[in-house]
Amino acid sequence: MTLKPLHDRIIVRPAKAEETTKGGIILPDTAKEKPMQGEIIAAGKGRVDNGNLIELEVKVGDKVLYGKYSGTEINVDGEDLLMMRESDVFAVIND
Repeated sequence: MTLKPLHDRIIVRPAKAEETTKGGIILPDTAKEKPMQGEIIAAGKGRVDNGNLIELEVKVGDKVLYGKYSGTEINVDGEDLLMMRESDVFAVIND
């Protein structure tokens, strides 16, 4: 990866959208729900508050749940990714 996020930003690889319904119906691209979870593939060092560095609670490799409209879509080396602030993350998913 050629990107290194700054401060409290993270880069997330969104999970794949569901291709079929539970009943087996194949969904067209226009009907697919935008995924709201993904894996962190890069993270900044943290944010500065009153001169102190506050490290991120999330780390590379964490699977996270985020808001439907969170982050900014970017394309790196042909891969669609999301760049967002740590505060856009709702939860870490423990498998």
